[in-house]
Amino acid sequence: MKKILSLYIVMLMAFNASAQFTTQGKIEYERKVNMSRILDNLDDDQKQWIEQFKAQIPKFVTKYFDLYFTPTKSIYKPGREVEEGTKLWFAQSPANENIVYTDFMTEKVKASKQVFEQKFLVEDTMRKIDWKITDEIRTIANYKCRKAVGKMFDSVVVVAFYTEDIPASGGPEMFGSLPGLILEVAIPRMNTTWIATHIDLVAPKETDFTIPEKGKKTTQKELGETVKSSFKDWGKYADQNTWWVLL
Repeated sequence: MKKILSLYIVMLMAFNASAQFTTQGKIEYERKVNMSRILDNLDDDQKQWIEQFKAQIPKFVTKYFDLYFTPTKSIYKPGREVEEGTKLWFAQSPANENIVYTDFMTEKVKASKQVFEQKFLVEDTMRKIDWKITDEIRTIANYKCRKAVGKMFDSVVVVAFYTEDIPASGGPEMFGSLPGLILEVAIPRMNTTWIATHIDLVAPKETDFTIPEKGKKTTQKELGETVKSSFKDWGKYADQNTWWVLL
């Protein structure tokens, strides 16, 4: 019996190694905002005053974030620092300080968000997206990923690639609810992508999952109503700024 059990364990380890089955670790995501596309979409009157700063604005604004995960929970937080490339306020992307803790067992989310000068602590359920899973396959960070397409905020298309080799139903920000961890997300209308660049197969410490408790407690719906009121004079950019806050 011991020989049979030992053989089974060896076979299981070999299967997991070949499938690259991962249950815990740390992922680095590179988030890129295409500033060139954003500038191209500005109104003519806005393009006139921004033209003088164009040489100081990079084509992409890049930020890095880390995601610690186990099969039952994850936390997404700011990662390593990079050179900004510009200090102009309109070239800075929001959501740079977001910390998002997700409990897959209870389907609850807690998120620390800085919105201008005010900090919020969002406590809510995981975001529900009606994903349509496709047959398209892509390799990301050496993991085989399948494409899924969904919508958030009624009309904003989200394209994700997830891997079933990491059995955690999460991803960057509040994205999740797929049969595996999301390694890439693209939101065309926001000219933004997140992609996993590196995965460390290390066991997260319990302290890695700590989230700041400071901030005004709210829900996603309540936060949305608050920021919509703040952005009411921003014209067609009000919705996009609201989407950034509610990521």
